[in-house]
Amino acid sequence: MHFLQSFCLDMVGGLALLIMERLEIGMIHNVEMEVGERKLSVESGRVARQADGAVLARYGDTVVLATVVASKEPVAARGFFPLTVEFREKSYAAGKIPGGFFKREGRPNEWEILSARSIDRPIRPLFPKNYDREVQIIVTVLSADQENDADIPGLIGASAALAISPIPFYHVLGAVRIGKVGDHLILNPTFQQLDESRLDLLVTGTPEAIIQLEGRAKEISEEEFVEALELASQEIKKVCDLQEKLKELCGKPKAPPPEEPDSSGLEMSLRKLCWDKIISASLIPHKEERQSALDEIAQEAIAALSEEYPESEELIVAKITEIEKEQVRRMILGERRRVDGRGLDELRPITCEVGVLPRTHGSALFTRGETQSLATTTLGTKFDEQKIEALEGESWKSYMLHYNFPPFSVGEVRPLRGVTRREVGHGNLAERALEPVIPSDDVFPYTIRIVSDILESNGSSSMATVCAGSLSLMDAGIPIKTHVAGVAMGLIKEGEKVAILTDIIGTEDHIGDMDFKIAGTRKGITAFQLDTKIRDINLDIIRETLIRARQARLQILDIMEQTLPNPRSELSIYAPRIVSFKINPAKIGEVIGTGGKTIREITQQTGARIDIEDDGTVTIASVDKSASERAFEMIQKIVEEPEIGELYTGRVKRITPFGAFVEILPGKEGLLHISELAPQRVEKVEDVLKVGEEVLVKVLGIDGSGKIKLSKKAALLGDQRRLKIHDKRSKKN
Repeated sequence: MHFLQSFCLDMVGGLALLIMERLEIGMIHNVEMEVGERKLSVESGRVARQADGAVLARYGDTVVLATVVASKEPVAARGFFPLTVEFREKSYAAGKIPGGFFKREGRPNEWEILSARSIDRPIRPLFPKNYDREVQIIVTVLSADQENDADIPGLIGASAALAISPIPFYHVLGAVRIGKVGDHLILNPTFQQLDESRLDLLVTGTPEAIIQLEGRAKEISEEEFVEALELASQEIKKVCDLQEKLKELCGKPKAPPPEEPDSSGLEMSLRKLCWDKIISASLIPHKEERQSALDEIAQEAIAALSEEYPESEELIVAKITEIEKEQVRRMILGERRRVDGRGLDELRPITCEVGVLPRTHGSALFTRGETQSLATTTLGTKFDEQKIEALEGESWKSYMLHYNFPPFSVGEVRPLRGVTRREVGHGNLAERALEPVIPSDDVFPYTIRIVSDILESNGSSSMATVCAGSLSLMDAGIPIKTHVAGVAMGLIKEGEKVAILTDIIGTEDHIGDMDFKIAGTRKGITAFQLDTKIRDINLDIIRETLIRARQARLQILDIMEQTLPNPRSELSIYAPRIVSFKINPAKIGEVIGTGGKTIREITQQTGARIDIEDDGTVTIASVDKSASERAFEMIQKIVEEPEIGELYTGRVKRITPFGAFVEILPGKEGLLHISELAPQRVEKVEDVLKVGEEVLVKVLGIDGSGKIKLSKKAALLGDQRRLKIHDKRSKKN
């Protein structure tokens, strides 16, 4: 009896525990707060419950699902942390059906790639150093309200999903965007507000420090930049607190990170065997020579230690890199001396060349140390604009910059398999930097494409692209108001010791704590990107970095202006000539003609390309200037309206007993009455005129229905010196 009671109690208890676990699985946890006058909510427990962490993040009516999953088994060492971040927009989020033949979402577009990178870059350095599981973060846009960008809730959702998961990620990240309209800073501006904003600043950080900056500006000052960061830092703390609340409600216990193997013996052996050689190699200023020396040291160490430490090749290489890093950091902080012998604020040698390619519309070669960008500018017409299909709607892009990073630029062999995410990100940064100086379509109605091919790379190739792109724009004769230059700033920080580095090279980026790219004009900042590896970069460090970056930028601008101070006075002879003007929208049909007949005839006769917009804007493009002028004259004749009192040379179209109908302008006929043929009486029209004959007539009047009254008699008797004679026909080749 006692045994039966115990058994029943155990069964009831186990069932109760199982029920509690099931209830816990089905529980929905939600936290929310006001950010920028809109509600931000983060919810877990409703969907995607088989992921290690999943949240629905909502801002306004924009909703994203952020999920994170870690592999169950460790993965082989790859030399980098195996984190994959995907950001995908669903067309249904904005009530749309995808275009194209397949009618479904395909490969990620440029904006999705940039959004994924903005999540990847701040999260990646915060994982435990020796974490050996593959991690995948997927952010999916489920609803788009056409007002709020999905990248902010995407960042917050990814951080929250990691926070509540068992993955050993011990941080929360907050993200906000700051705009500036007039003198007012705006927290998380809408798309419409961003169109009017002088600043688009995406800030990601922890409660203690800023981790990432990304954005563009219209030549704002360093003081305005820091002011925006102060506001962002305050709001990020609140967003992080919100995630901590969710973590308290439903966070899973964190799995312990794998223990790091004890390599102290190997490290001691390495230091004893090749310490002096590593120190000497780390002081070699040239990248290729330095890396070659370090590779040779590694091979010697592997051969010498293979018996004592078998299967430790990768670890030996990693330890040599750590020793090199330790030495370089010590040298910079202690001796205030850099690998290539420069001072902390010193730029590498810079050379600029323009017009280096004979048949491009504009070209420039910018070389800074061992980093070199060849930039070309190509001018096109309205037909060359890029069509952008986004959740916010369709748009056309008339300015674009593309960045290419071929493997030979770093002395590597690698298959060319399409554009990488890094190339998309670096190109977008450089594009943003130059955008504020690009003239408007009203001033310069061309499509502009800049291509930067990196021919050598040892740090800061995106900023070299900015400089080369600016020079190529001026070489093409594009009326940009000023040059734009960029520089990458670095940081070495150990406790209270801080060294800010100007114009960092690849080694300083690799061993350093910060990569802060800043581009701008003499007037102010136009684009920026900050990535950090530590969690104690404060506003004081950023403020000082901005000041030093400005000093460096002015030096670079001096060199660029000595090469080419102003845009060329004329476009390349190989560039299209574009004429842009407006006509009465009611006349568009006449210019196009039935089935496009009229505009085709003009194109065939002149060779020019013609584009007509709904508002009556006509754009004519041709490499031959005379062809554009001729097409312009032909269109002007079509849209021209007859004027009372003016003389016209017309052609007789048909004859009636009471007069003749004369075409004085394309599609414009008037009645030349028999009484207006001559000063004397005319018995028959055929006695004076023949069909097809040219005749000089004067417009006597135009009635309310548009009927035109002509007179040959008045034309013969009038004072022709005061009258404008119009030739109604287009002369044929």
